[in-house]
Amino acid sequence: MWKRALDRAEVREPRLRRDYTEQRRTVRRFTAAEYAAARLLLPAALLPHVVAVVAFMHDTDDRIDRGEPDERAAALAEWDGLVGKALAEGDSGLPVLRCLTRTAECHPDVLAHVDEFLRGCRREVAWRTIADDEELEEYVREYSLPALMLSACLVAPADASARAAFTRGCHLLIRGMQRMDFLEDLSEDVRAGRPGVPADAVERHGADLTRPGVPLGLLVEEQADRAAADLDPAATLVGVVDPSYRPFMRALVGVQRLRLDAVRRAGASLATRTSGPSAPAAAVLLLREAASRALRPPWGRP
Repeated sequence: MWKRALDRAEVREPRLRRDYTEQRRTVRRFTAAEYAAARLLLPAALLPHVVAVVAFMHDTDDRIDRGEPDERAAALAEWDGLVGKALAEGDSGLPVLRCLTRTAECHPDVLAHVDEFLRGCRREVAWRTIADDEELEEYVREYSLPALMLSACLVAPADASARAAFTRGCHLLIRGMQRMDFLEDLSEDVRAGRPGVPADAVERHGADLTRPGVPLGLLVEEQADRAAADLDPAATLVGVVDPSYRPFMRALVGVQRLRLDAVRRAGASLATRTSGPSAPAAAVLLLREAASRALRPPWGRP
């Protein structure tokens, strides 16, 4: 199926096919459930391009996520230069950038989102704590949403008003996802000295982020409720996108709900471990949407 996807995406050059295949391995390792949804539910011609931009996002995050703020800022400046050079020249010595360059040639909308994402990375390298929900919103608007739009723009509607509704839905979706990210990775973030759960909420509950306890359990439940308040209206994205993308969008939102269920089950134990969606439940969800896609008539249906 992957070779067919590369053929459909017009990726014919042997080196570039190897590059895309390498990025596919990275994406499968970091976002297994979301990758499975894309593989099963998106048109084959789109899959390599989704892989390319998601791999670029993860590569960027990895490069700027090490060391002190000044080291992170220097890494971002160097990476920004490499990305700009690759996009300007149409080639690079790095496989991830060769793939990004080809994808941007095929989908020019990606270019603007690459620029916005790299600007948002300045906030990512600088933050140490999130003070409150207002600061969390700024983080989402400046960094998390541009990161999501790298891939989301590939399925965005062409109509201007529908595209505006799509972007609003993506904002809600990623705000809920980001809040869950900060809960899922709580133990790792605390060890790194950068907890993302809003500090005012931690103080309000009197929670100790380093050990399980009732206050931390209440904090996790509150933050999970706030994530759910964004995920529920984000489901309107299904009705905004083209019918061919609706099974994928339903699955994407569904996977986030499974993540949320796992966070709730983990509760205060997130002080000592991470969490993630139930693999069997995710498989059932994806198979159901795959069956729905297979049964969809050629003229489409909601």
